Amino acid sequence: MIEFRHVDPTLVPMALLLEADPSETCIRAYLNDAYCLAAVVGGEILGVCVAKETKPGTYEIFNLAVDPLYQQQGIGSQLLSALFPRLKKLGVAVVELGTGTFGYQLTFYQKMGFRVASVEKDFFTDHYDEPIFEHGLQHRDMLRLRLNFADL
Repeated sequence: MIEFRHVDPTLVPMALLLEADPSETCIRAYLNDAYCLAAVVGGEILGVCVAKETKPGTYEIFNLAVDPLYQQQGIGSQLLSALFPRLKKLGVAVVELGTGTFGYQLTFYQKMGFRVASVEKDFFTDHYDEPIFEHGLQHRDMLRLRLNFADL
């Protein structure tokens, strides 16, 4: 049975975080003071969602990762479903995140209620040392997605 619990960011395996973000430098930058919700089975962290306050009433999800052996089993959806009420209790009204302009992640987040808010041109080419490819296409621009709890 999966347990969802708040964990210290230093307890999350870097290898897991790298599943969702290929830059250890970027990961280390946002882990400080982050809220980490983990999916745990038998003491092992199978998935994690890293969120952080960016302004009063708004948190940004910086990382949502599931161990490749456990992907496509609904753990990511369950993590977000467990995260939302916890953030609401903290007084959060809006959750934001950034993702590529194509790929399964975009569909996943839209199914969870996120809507496109803006586009950051050349984000991935400007902020990552190595190009990021998916299905043979290079990610260049980042979509900023937003979910307002009042809309749910």
